[in-house]
Amino acid sequence: MNSSDPDIDFYRIPALESLSMWYSGIHGYLSVIVCAFGIPMNLINVTVLTQKHMRTPINCILTFLSLSDMLTMISYVPFALNFYILHSPWELSEVKNSFGWMKFMLFHINFSATTHTVSIWLGVTLAIFRYKHLYSPAKGNLTRIRRLIRARISVCLVYVLSTVGLTPNYITNKLNPYTINNKTVYVMEDLKLGTSEVRPVVLLNLWLYSIMAKLLPCILMVIYGGLLLYTLKSKLKFQKRKLSCSSVFASRPMDNSRTTRMLLIVIILFLVTELPQGILIIISVTSKGFFQNIYMPLGDLMDMVALINNGVNFILYCSMSRDFRLTLMDLLKLKMAKHRHFSTTTCNDSERSQTALIVRVL
Repeated sequence: MNSSDPDIDFYRIPALESLSMWYSGIHGYLSVIVCAFGIPMNLINVTVLTQKHMRTPINCILTFLSLSDMLTMISYVPFALNFYILHSPWELSEVKNSFGWMKFMLFHINFSATTHTVSIWLGVTLAIFRYKHLYSPAKGNLTRIRRLIRARISVCLVYVLSTVGLTPNYITNKLNPYTINNKTVYVMEDLKLGTSEVRPVVLLNLWLYSIMAKLLPCILMVIYGGLLLYTLKSKLKFQKRKLSCSSVFASRPMDNSRTTRMLLIVIILFLVTELPQGILIIISVTSKGFFQNIYMPLGDLMDMVALINNGVNFILYCSMSRDFRLTLMDLLKLKMAKHRHFSTTTCNDSERSQTALIVRVL
């Protein structure tokens, strides 16, 4: 960093630098703990949501949302171990910054950007599907099958378009060799954001990523989340008037409202996680020194917020979805019953073997 450049020093905040240095020392341990919780929890989400009686359009989208979150966390574990735990995050070393590990870092950057993009667009898809369901609550097996097919097609489109759309991101980041103490290490190429030397492909990638993978989906979430909230309130008012004379169907509207509220919380978590990052990326592109002094020091904290968002959905589903809880309990009971049956069978086989041995000896 050139401290004599007033454009760069304009965004320099010593307190933020100190916070970043302190947090970097514990980030690796915290992120591995969060991933150790989030990976199995997302695996449970996928297992529960793919049960036959749980196959609905919303659960189909939630399944692949859990899958993308789990993949993000699986990629983050070796990244955190090498670059934060086994080696100091502030040092350059021949082992830490070897060509192989830095190639993995490139893979991790591109892979996590893709899975994050998939997740946020699946969040948009959730809002749209739930709003359409509340706005036009048609019933029947044929309608359910059609909606399930549409959900699966939407999920496939999100995965394919997110991967293709981030092609500029895959070719933007590069590795450069760097000599330190007569040893060659590899570092990420300086993007030179906010300067006239920045490569056009870098600008294209950052504008595309910030708008298409951050701001636009957040705007759509706000729009459809608002419509979803308005429709939910209208439905609840209508149902309260309808149920004032009878309590026979009182439990079903409450279950529907809980599902919608759960999805609204999922949307809010996405907005809190992704919207600030999109804004910071745009400022980094347009303002010299902002990327080095603001965005980079906040990088680890933003990663942690994203990891927490990836791992909390299990708690959300358990607390707000009765069907999810009941299905999970049924699976646990079935697992325990199989384990008891296996143990009993094993013991009986062992007893029969011992009896046969005694008979042969006699």
